[in-house]
Amino acid sequence: MNLTYHTPVMLKECIEGLNIKPDGVYVDVTFGGGSHSAAILALLNEHGRLYAFDRDNQSRQNIILDNRFILINDNYSTLKNYLRLYREMKVNGILADLGISSHQIDEPSRGFSTRFDGKLDLRMDNSQGFSAGDIVNEYEKEDLIRVFRDYGELKNAIKITSHIINRREKKPIETTFELKDALYDLAPAKQENKFFAIVFQALRIEVNNELESLKEMLKQAEECLISGGRIVVMSYHSLEDRLVKNFLRYGNFEAKEEKDFFGNKLSPFKLIQRKPVMASEEEVKHNPRARSAKLRIGQKI
Repeated sequence: MNLTYHTPVMLKECIEGLNIKPDGVYVDVTFGGGSHSAAILALLNEHGRLYAFDRDNQSRQNIILDNRFILINDNYSTLKNYLRLYREMKVNGILADLGISSHQIDEPSRGFSTRFDGKLDLRMDNSQGFSAGDIVNEYEKEDLIRVFRDYGELKNAIKITSHIINRREKKPIETTFELKDALYDLAPAKQENKFFAIVFQALRIEVNNELESLKEMLKQAEECLISGGRIVVMSYHSLEDRLVKNFLRYGNFEAKEEKDFFGNKLSPFKLIQRKPVMASEEEVKHNPRARSAKLRIGQKI
């Protein structure tokens, strides 16, 4: 396992949230650098099992050599199918750390960071053909507006789109710095970094179909967990957190409260804490990525 690949956020809180049983079956749906998986395996006995998912091929360099562990190189939206393939009909716990890894951010060729100039890529699975460059250069005006409005919640989505279209008509926008240059006039003074981070976030969500994949994983997690099993999800922006919060609280993504004939609230989960767990000031000081993290824990009813 490459410990420099990624510094995990709230590792202790995530593992405690799973309430691990030594002989249980667990799933880490965001393997990345393998830190969470290693911590789970350390608490399992010889009868316990751990399955991990990651669609980034580069995560295989961190594979853990342990006969209790299986790494699945696919999107976590395929959770139920793979568990059935391995004859695991019910599991004790599921962990999801939805942030992109430090390794992905720090590798310029992946295009995840606004700090480096590199190809406008943003694919989690770099074997898929569709990239951020394709969106920026080929999407119609209304589709581009939708991306920045819905996935970046940017009020000036129309202006952003107009700037992109004007620039690409002269020359395709191929790199991260070329995109930043096209939009620089729109970045609020002293908030340029935040603005560009949100622009790139919107593109990344579209490229990887992140929100639909998250919805699918959460629905399948409900089916795959045993009664009393735990789901632990850490998100890093409001769009993800809203979906997680609504699903754990209401069993749907629209925050629609449903009741049975007797007026009892219907929900597949009991919240372990009503409010999300946040990183300590000490952790944020050593790992700034932890600042935006929100950890939510649900227990299957």
